[in-house]
Amino acid sequence: MSNAPVDHGRRRFLTIATSVVGGVGAIGAAVPFIASWSPSERARQAGAAVSADVSKMEEGQLIRVEWRGKPVWIVKRTQDMVESLPNHENRLRDPESREPQQPHYAQNRHRSIRPEFFVAVGICTHFGCSPTYLPNEFAAQAEGVRSGFFCPCHGSRFDIAGRVFQNVPAPTNLEVPPYMFTDEFTILVGEDEETA
Repeated sequence: MSNAPVDHGRRRFLTIATSVVGGVGAIGAAVPFIASWSPSERARQAGAAVSADVSKMEEGQLIRVEWRGKPVWIVKRTQDMVESLPNHENRLRDPESREPQQPHYAQNRHRSIRPEFFVAVGICTHFGCSPTYLPNEFAAQAEGVRSGFFCPCHGSRFDIAGRVFQNVPAPTNLEVPPYMFTDEFTILVGEDEETA
């Protein structure tokens, strides 16, 4: 052991310098770790809202867009389709859409913001199959009902507003995602006035 006097100033400097270098190193290690908590650009895009131009849609036509990896249907209903909605409500499981399968602005008979445009996630609420759109041939599935969606996997049936019929495996109506019109003919799926 040396009997040399202890240089407290130098010891303090070394302690402070070591602490600063260690702190910078800890911050340097923490930045990528914390950054990994943020979703990737691909993940952000997968959950991002998607827009659809409906200006060229013909009456009765269905188009599909993908939102969050799910197919979303947009149907331009005919006036006859809209007017037929009350005619079979006694055969539906949830005709007034009381189950939370849609935003509050779509909790109506036509389950949409504007009666002529129906927007829904195209996945059966039973086992996740994709029902078939039958614009004119649905009567074979539900007598007296001209248009609707039929899931051939297990026989679930939905009317042209995505409301489920009674006595089928699907427990609830088709899901209506959040959406809004950004102008007269552009639908933004995944965002609405409340989330924008």
